Amino acid sequence: MKNVRVIDVAPRDGLQNEAGVIALDEKAKLVRLLTLSGIDEVEVTSFVSPKWVPQLADARALCDVLANDPPKPAGVIYSVLIPNEKGMEQAVEVNERAGRRVLDKVSVFTAASQTFSRKNTNASIEETIERFRSVVARAKASSLLVRGYVSCAIACPFEGAIKPREVADVARRLADLGVDEISLGDTIGAGTPGTVVDMLDAVRATLPGEWTSGAFGINLHLHDTFGRAADCVVAALGAGIRSFDGSVAGLGGCPYASTPGKRAPGNIDTTLLIRTIRDCGFSTHASVDMLAAAAAVARSMVSAARSSSL
Repeated sequence: MKNVRVIDVAPRDGLQNEAGVIALDEKAKLVRLLTLSGIDEVEVTSFVSPKWVPQLADARALCDVLANDPPKPAGVIYSVLIPNEKGMEQAVEVNERAGRRVLDKVSVFTAASQTFSRKNTNASIEETIERFRSVVARAKASSLLVRGYVSCAIACPFEGAIKPREVADVARRLADLGVDEISLGDTIGAGTPGTVVDMLDAVRATLPGEWTSGAFGINLHLHDTFGRAADCVVAALGAGIRSFDGSVAGLGGCPYASTPGKRAPGNIDTTLLIRTIRDCGFSTHASVDMLAAAAAVARSMVSAARSSSL
């Protein structure tokens, strides 16, 4: 069976919008359990301003705690989201202080929607990509892999449906910039199997040949707002995608997809993602049984944090 790569983004994307305080040791525990489950990559945190994302104010401390753990299993990647050069330097410093490779990858982020880009990064799409030039160069100099996120790859909460060619244009710019992979995000969970495949076809037609022939160049980041994420995984597998993001226990949920009094469902649950992949005849390195322990911890810590914030 062909293997499909699974990335769990719960420690970062799953927790970043939680209002209640989640303790540093709880976050570290979640990362460790995800690592033990056989997940290929864990997105552990983000070096963003605490002013904008208070929940991740302990990013540096969390990385230092993980640096004191025994080395993670061979092949497992730890990644962090970074917004700018300052975040890049913090990621580099983690490895320098540890004297070994703790972080393996950094992720930069833009969008296929100008309105979303300005609201999320206070910059246009063009400005965000230009901002990434020095970041990508610094990452390469430090032997770090680089992911480029493209939000609103299907639809935007402000602009509505996004044309596939607009997503493809942003993906091409990221590829030209030198990123190692591109993650296409259905940020508000609006995707259907048809719209996801149309978008993927447009992106793959635009990228250079090495992107479409490689195993893991394109990643799909799905939110399960309307319960269609698993169907989109099936369609994407059929379209040749072999790398997906999930969030243990379905943590997360774009705040722009929520309504007053009702929080939007989060990313596709990693367990559901893995089961869907296997039902389609593919394999993963992760253990669903081991993920159950991580899911229990995730639900408990988030439940406690939400109760404390009331």
